[in-house]
Amino acid sequence: MSIYEQTYRILSSDTDAAQRLRLSRLFTLLQEASIAHTTALGMGREKTLDRGLLWIVTLQQARISRMPVYDEQIKLFSWPGDTMHLLFPRYYRIEDEAGSALIEASAIWALMDRETRRVVFPEEHGVEIKGVRTGNEIPLPSAPKPPKTNIADTFAVPYSYVDLNGHMNNTRYFDLAEDRMPDALRSRALVGVQTEYAKEARQGAVITLKEELADDRYLLSGEDGGQRLFRLALSYGGSK
Repeated sequence: MSIYEQTYRILSSDTDAAQRLRLSRLFTLLQEASIAHTTALGMGREKTLDRGLLWIVTLQQARISRMPVYDEQIKLFSWPGDTMHLLFPRYYRIEDEAGSALIEASAIWALMDRETRRVVFPEEHGVEIKGVRTGNEIPLPSAPKPPKTNIADTFAVPYSYVDLNGHMNNTRYFDLAEDRMPDALRSRALVGVQTEYAKEARQGAVITLKEELADDRYLLSGEDGGQRLFRLALSYGGSK
């Protein structure tokens, strides 16, 4: 199965108050598709998690024509790109029932040793994933620019934000961002997402946050002890 395919109907628990797919839930679906496809390709937990290797995402981006809404049936596709030394590119596409693209996304994944918390060479552990080209690939993601502000706040990572890798799950950064932004911006249509996860945040870590708000863009970054943890940029269009 070179291309992963899943049909999914949007649940009420997947959506926000506007009945649109919640941003953190969108990236949860992409994350779970990545895991399911990697398993189908023979590189599941027996080759990774059970041997002390953790899949981590380092960069993500998404182009959004329209967010799926409550009770809408969508089709999710995911496929790997060619491995780049330590890095595993992966692509995603979400279509409506008519086959029109709603969301196109890309991400860069890596493998981390659970004990040392360092990225490992996949070939040393027998992890190999062959890339696929479909013609529907968007460019690979790059790191967002940092917010142009000195305004800082703090956030302590709670237990409920930590996943099986032992750190704040990448999807929860979107909840953090949307909780902080103004209602007026949050109610508009999201058209673009760009994220970087430079360093993990463990439970109890106190993150220093900086943010920048423009008419159509929200930037959020976090540091711990002067070390960059993450950067996130959300771009918005018109209303809903």
